Amino acid sequence: MKHHRGMILGGNPRQAPWLILLAMAVFQLSGCVVGPKYHQPAVQAPSAYKEVGDWKPAQPNDHNLGGSWWTIFQDPQLNELEDQVNVSNQNLKAAEAQFRQARATLRYYRADYYPTVTAGPSATRQRISGRRPPPTSIFDGITYNDFVLPFSVSYQADVWGRVRKNVESYREQAQASAADLATVNLSMHADLAVDYFQARSLDAEEQLLNSTVKQYEQALELNESRFQGGIASEVEVEQAKTQLQTTRAAAIDVGVLRAQYEHAVANLIGKPPAEFSLPPLPLTAPPPHVPISVPSELLERRPDIAAAERRVASANAQIGVAKSAYYPLISLGASGGFESSAITTLLNGPSGLWSVGLSAVGTVFDVGRRRSLNDQARAAYDYQVAAYRENVLTGFQQVEDNLAAVRILENEAKVQDEAVAAAQRSLELSTTRYKGGVTSYLEVITAQSAALADEVTAVNILGRRMASTVLLIQALGGGWDRSSLPERPECCGRLASSTGSK
Repeated sequence: MKHHRGMILGGNPRQAPWLILLAMAVFQLSGCVVGPKYHQPAVQAPSAYKEVGDWKPAQPNDHNLGGSWWTIFQDPQLNELEDQVNVSNQNLKAAEAQFRQARATLRYYRADYYPTVTAGPSATRQRISGRRPPPTSIFDGITYNDFVLPFSVSYQADVWGRVRKNVESYREQAQASAADLATVNLSMHADLAVDYFQARSLDAEEQLLNSTVKQYEQALELNESRFQGGIASEVEVEQAKTQLQTTRAAAIDVGVLRAQYEHAVANLIGKPPAEFSLPPLPLTAPPPHVPISVPSELLERRPDIAAAERRVASANAQIGVAKSAYYPLISLGASGGFESSAITTLLNGPSGLWSVGLSAVGTVFDVGRRRSLNDQARAAYDYQVAAYRENVLTGFQQVEDNLAAVRILENEAKVQDEAVAAAQRSLELSTTRYKGGVTSYLEVITAQSAALADEVTAVNILGRRMASTVLLIQALGGGWDRSSLPERPECCGRLASSTGSK
C-alpha cells in the first residue's frame, strides 16, 4: 500500500516538494485570461481650438513648458514661492500619500502570483494518564516529548487570469493615483500663481490710489488758497475734500483683499499666515505668450484626463475578474517537515513527513450572484468611460474659455489704455479751465473720477490677464506629459519631479 501511494505522488518522496512547483508552472503557462481586451475609449477631438484666432501656433520645441512652467513669467519672487510648494504644501503631501497607498495595495495583490509559505514549529512534553481508556493501552502512563518542525505551501493557480486581471486593475489604479498627484501638483502651483498675481495687481491698484491721493491733496490745497483769496467758494473746498477722503478710503480698502491673497499664498506654501509676509510688488509687465498645440495633444498632456483613462482601463480589468468567478478555483497545496520525540534526531531522514494535494472548487448555484457581479463590473466600466469623455470635453472647454479670456482681455487692454489717455487729457483740460475761471470745480471732480476709474480698470484688466494666462497653462496641463506616469508603480522608487513628489 505504501509503495502504491508513492507511485501516485511521484515515486521518490524527496521529489515531492518539486511537484507543486512544477504544477504551478504548468497551470500558470497553460491558463487563459477571461474578460474583454482593453481599448482606449474613442473621443472626438477638434482639429483646432475655436478661440485660438490668430494665436501664434506652437513650434515643435514649445509643446512642453517644462516642469517649472511658472518660469515663463520671469518673476524671481514667484519662482521662489513655487519652489516651496513641492516641499511644504499639505494637499500635495496628502496626494503623494494616496499614491503610496495605491502602490502598496498593488503590491499586496501582486503577491497572489506567488505561493504562500508558512511554518509553525512546536515543542511539547506530555504525560498520558495511566488510567486512560481503553485499559491496558501501551501508551498508558508514559511521558514523551514531541518536537515538530512543519512547513506548508499553498497556491491558488491563476488558470483563468483572475490574479492577472486583478493586478492589472490595481496597477492602473496606481497609475491613476500618480496622475491625480500630478493634477494636485498642477492645481496647487496654479493657485499660487493666480493668488500671487492678484496680490501684485492689488499692489498696483494701491500704488495708483496713493499717487492719486497726493494729487488730490494738492488740489485741495489749491481750492483752500482760492477760497481764502475769495476766488472759490467753500462748496468747492468741501468737494475737493470729499474726493480726497473717498480715494483715501478706497486705498485702505484694497488692503482687505490683499491680505487675504497673502494668507492664501502662505497656506499654499505650508506656512501659518503669521509667519509669512509677501512684499509689495506692483504688477506692470504684461503676461507672456503661451504656446498652443493641437487639441488632440491635450489627451496626453492633462494629468486629470490621463487619470480618468487609467480608471477606465482598471474598470475593464475588473470585468475579467468578475467573469473569472464562473470558473472553478484550483488550489495547490503541500506540507512537510520533521517530527521526533528527541530534538537530536529531529532533522534525520526517518523524522520527515510530507503531503501534496490539489483541489478545485466551483460554484454550482448562487441565485444570480455572479451575474450581478458581472453586471456591476460592466456598469462601472460604462460609468468610467462616460466620466473620461466628460473629462475630455471639460478640458477642451477650459482651454477655449481661457484662450478667449486671454485674447479678449488683450484687446480690451488696448482699448482701455486709449480710454486712460483720453481721461487724462480731459482732466488736464478741465483743470486748466477751472484755474482760468471758465468752469466750476464740479467739472474737475467729474474728470478726476473718470480718470481714476479708467486707470483702476486698466490695472484690474492686467491682473485678469495674468490670472487667465495661468489658468490657460493649467488647462493645457502645465509641463506634464503622459510619459511621466510610472509603467510599473509597484516597483518604482519615486515619481518624476514634474508630478510634485519629493
